[in-house]
Amino acid sequence: MSEPRRPVVNEDGPRVNEQIRAREVRVINENGDMLGVMAPYEAIKLAREAGLDLIEVSPNAAPPVCKILDYGKYKYEQQKKANEARKKQRVIDIKELKLRPTIGDHDYQIKLRQAREFLTEGDKVKFTLRFRGREQSHMDLSLKVMRRAKEDLADISKVEQDIQSEGKQAVMVLMPLPKS
Repeated sequence: MSEPRRPVVNEDGPRVNEQIRAREVRVINENGDMLGVMAPYEAIKLAREAGLDLIEVSPNAAPPVCKILDYGKYKYEQQKKANEARKKQRVIDIKELKLRPTIGDHDYQIKLRQAREFLTEGDKVKFTLRFRGREQSHMDLSLKVMRRAKEDLADISKVEQDIQSEGKQAVMVLMPLPKS
């Protein structure tokens, strides 16, 4: 027979072997078969005979559910699941597009196409309109470019931050519509 397994000490994971403090536990063996409800010391004895650990997988159940598994392998599987979930997360970026009050129609169409691309990829788009010299005295005319962009992109976006003047520039943030 192999040497006795040393107790596993874990601070952040599930309780293992002697750490389980319930009066009774529902036990599932390494093959996934239900062994029934028993005292924890009996379950630990079964786990030791199989050369494995008793791991509390569902502590909030009544009685708590424990599985007979290899603790190292169990931790590895949990870590793999966490990594897989992290891979599937999407970070939303804010892409900035700079406009000018006197932007040409072709240049405007290129900026609009870029904005559509960013929004369809799930990113937010921040439009910045810079004013120079006399353009500041005609802000109402200059902001037409921003309003036009907002209207042209209304089918795939909604306004997160409406047009705001900040000194020598105006800013607007659009976010993609939620996918339904």
